[in-house]
Amino acid sequence: MNIRRDSVTTTTLYGERVVLRPIEHDDAPVLNAIVATPEVSRWWDTDFTVDIGEAFTILVDGEIVGWIGWHEENDPDYRHGGLDVFLAPEFQGQGLGREALILAARWMIEERGHHRLTIDPAAANTHAIAVYESIGFRPVGVMRCYEREADGTWHDGLLMDLLAEELASS
Repeated sequence: MNIRRDSVTTTTLYGERVVLRPIEHDDAPVLNAIVATPEVSRWWDTDFTVDIGEAFTILVDGEIVGWIGWHEENDPDYRHGGLDVFLAPEFQGQGLGREALILAARWMIEERGHHRLTIDPAAANTHAIAVYESIGFRPVGVMRCYEREADGTWHDGLLMDLLAEELASS
């Protein structure tokens, strides 16, 4: 993971178990190690660039456990936000990703003013899709041959969206 400096936000978000703080340059080695694990790299390109200010580091008890990225489309006719997330394998299946996504989605809606959010998991990533559905994201459609794998093959993606009033409360 390469990290570029962009000071869009200095916001830190606090949940019951997770803290989302703006990503810092020193986070890169830990996040690179997480994204390189087989459980995460199965779904993620291990060579991506993060803009500081458009991503949060996910912390649990002060330990880096993952990453949540966000983006915005600010054309007034198409305005919306989007999210992406990964967690270290040992922190998956505990509701931490769900909590992080709810925090980030609430922030995007309440603080950034978005009425609609998107997320685009691999269509085969049924665990992630179930988590996204549990907080209110709905499938929009399959994007065929959407993303290239490390071996050069293509896999389908699932476009999902969530309207502000559909966000789960917890």
